[in-house]
Amino acid sequence: MARDLGAAQAFYSAVLGWTFRPASLGEEFSIALLDGEPVAGIGALAQNFQVAVAWTSYFAVEDADDTAARIRERGATVAVGPLKLGPGRAALAADRDGATFGFWEGQTMAWSVGHGSAPACLELRTRDAFDAAIFYAEVFGWASGEPGGCEVTYEHDQVIISDGTHMVAALRGGAVEAAPDPRVRPRWHVYFPVRDIEAVTAAAVAAGGTVTPISPSPEGTGVQSVIRDPDGGLFTVSAP
Repeated sequence: MARDLGAAQAFYSAVLGWTFRPASLGEEFSIALLDGEPVAGIGALAQNFQVAVAWTSYFAVEDADDTAARIRERGATVAVGPLKLGPGRAALAADRDGATFGFWEGQTMAWSVGHGSAPACLELRTRDAFDAAIFYAEVFGWASGEPGGCEVTYEHDQVIISDGTHMVAALRGGAVEAAPDPRVRPRWHVYFPVRDIEAVTAAAVAAGGTVTPISPSPEGTGVQSVIRDPDGGLFTVSAP
């Protein structure tokens, strides 16, 4: 969710090497590509929706109205939509702890989180990972055994969501039966894979962004850095 499409495209092109093509959703949208493959979407609607510039995790659903009803039934909020957008319908919601996410009914990109150039992982930082896992499982049918469903497991004080072959999301919120941490500001966070993290962070600073020092990833499998784009959008880059 960007403020200005041209400015966002310039930043992410310089930092992550993305190219762009028009999206079928309208003039305010574009699809980001890396090596010719889709990796993300940018929509210049932050001012129209009166929301902050941010990366938002969207989940594919069969029926946006049914999903919206399940969200409301569980004490969470549907803030925008479902709205007709191009060939589909989209909505923005917030879970019971206030973490913002989206859902989409319609055709989706041919990508899989954790594979190729697509986002490396989606992460929910929340106060109670188990409560969040129950909420999202009930809303989206995770662990339902239905075709297209996800597997939900618990590993090292986090809930792991996988598609049967690899991890696509992690819900992190403390140890089992631990009291929720009131200092955590719940939010979904996106990780993008990069080859040369030092070059990427240097490019982000040169393009007007801010970065955190490069540090080991929580899993110990690589290194990462959090980047804030010039309009405030947060994301993490990770490298082996």
